[in-house]
Amino acid sequence: MRVLVADDQDLFRGGFAMILNAHDDISVVGEAADGAEAIAKAVELAPDIVLMDIRMPNVDGVAATAEICRRTSAKVLVLTMYDIDDHVYDALRAGASGFLLKDVRRDDLVRAVRLVAAGESLLAPSVTRRLIEDVIRRGSPRPALRRRLAELTDRELDTLRGLARGRSNSEIAAELVVSEHTVKTHVSNVLTKLHLRDRAQAVVFAYESGLVVAGTD
Repeated sequence: MRVLVADDQDLFRGGFAMILNAHDDISVVGEAADGAEAIAKAVELAPDIVLMDIRMPNVDGVAATAEICRRTSAKVLVLTMYDIDDHVYDALRAGASGFLLKDVRRDDLVRAVRLVAAGESLLAPSVTRRLIEDVIRRGSPRPALRRRLAELTDRELDTLRGLARGRSNSEIAAELVVSEHTVKTHVSNVLTKLHLRDRAQAVVFAYESGLVVAGTD
């Protein structure tokens, strides 16, 4: 796994790089001190994962995330000091696959990079709750997104509902009484048909389209 680390603080940037480089299956291919440099290096180096500090000078982490997701296939894992940071939700909508607190433990950092590289998402309950609150504030689903749900089969819709509720593949498989392999196929179909990057984007889509309604199980 090729990783780019973007953080304006040398200590954090170097520390994350050292931790990740200690593992044979991970290689830090570059570092960036601001959002503009992160974009340029993501395009140049083609990393699999970008660890992105949310608050940086020049171009901030949200804008950099949006540009990297638009111009590359890299998955962005956002770094923040606080789990209630308003910019975290903005970054998810911009295309980030999840977020980590900057005081994350070594093992959890490595696990997070591996999970995101494998197509999983990292969403804290506080971020999902903020997403729900935003949908409620707007009052109704986005019609254009709602129409796109017609492209999915019934099983794929059930799978998308499971993703939105934070279910793992094994939990969705148990609910639908199918194999995990079948669920993985459904997840892949959902992402492909709806033109979504990963599971994090699927969660956002499910709420904003009205497929999953806030306050229901």
